[in-house]
Amino acid sequence: MTRLTLLGPQRRNPCVAHVIKTRQESGRVAVVTAGWEERESELDEMRAHLGEHFETVGLGLCARAEQLFHEDPELLTALQAHSDQRLRLLELYRLRLDHAADSVYALLADVDEARAELSRLEADDALRAVQALDARNLQRISELQARFDERWSPETRPAFADARAEIAERLAACDVLAIAGGHVGVLLDRLHLFGIRALIGERLVVAWSAGAMACTERVLLFHDSPPQGRGHAEMYAPGLALAPGLVALPHARTRLALHDLRRVSALARRCAPATCVCLDEGSRADWDGKAWSIAPGTRWMTAEGTLAEHAVGSAAT
Repeated sequence: MTRLTLLGPQRRNPCVAHVIKTRQESGRVAVVTAGWEERESELDEMRAHLGEHFETVGLGLCARAEQLFHEDPELLTALQAHSDQRLRLLELYRLRLDHAADSVYALLADVDEARAELSRLEADDALRAVQALDARNLQRISELQARFDERWSPETRPAFADARAEIAERLAACDVLAIAGGHVGVLLDRLHLFGIRALIGERLVVAWSAGAMACTERVLLFHDSPPQGRGHAEMYAPGLALAPGLVALPHARTRLALHDLRRVSALARRCAPATCVCLDEGSRADWDGKAWSIAPGTRWMTAEGTLAEHAVGSAAT
């Protein structure tokens, strides 16, 4: 059974080494940095942070993908067409989501006492419609992926089989898998392409920022005030499903209006029964295979619109 630790951003005050040492005294750490894209091979900072107790092994998923595409251009063409279809599904989902989410917030903003109860009931119904839209989007993406896998069967193609065998061999020699942040879309694509989920086994997984998002069952993209205008959180894709019952929200303090009770409540209820955990700097959530332990200072959203916080040993779910 996989043990897992989810962390907040690591740029300013990294704690990955400390976390690994508390759960694994020494050994080899396989590192996925595919979310960094062109900086994937820059592991010196990670090696220095982990120190002498751990040997760092980069899996190089982006580099291996580029080599794979060079050797198998037909698969690359198929993946590009698949990506175009997926982007179109997301465009259609966002078009519907904008209107559906707008109605939720408009109804929640109705503070006229004479009609507040009726508005609340309508807001609840509107929120259920958004949940159904989220579920349908994830279902369509999963179906699209299943059709691609069935049509192209990447595991049967020689270049792919060789690349995945090399990754499996490297990971098999490691005690810990560390999944860094970066671009969550690229990270998810590479993790899925090489079937990393099936290779993890029972080893410890430590993930942060976008890496933490990738470990969840449903990857939620979110920003209440994005540079391009209005922002509605969106269910982007299924994740690795290593983190049952949680939705990871890295940088929540800077990306979400956590002071707005109505917005926090709406997001918490929308993601239910999963719990929205704010993975800000210093945040930590540990899964032992049976239950979650939430570190002091780590907050999660409640249906009432407040942020809850408890000490180690208490579970958010």
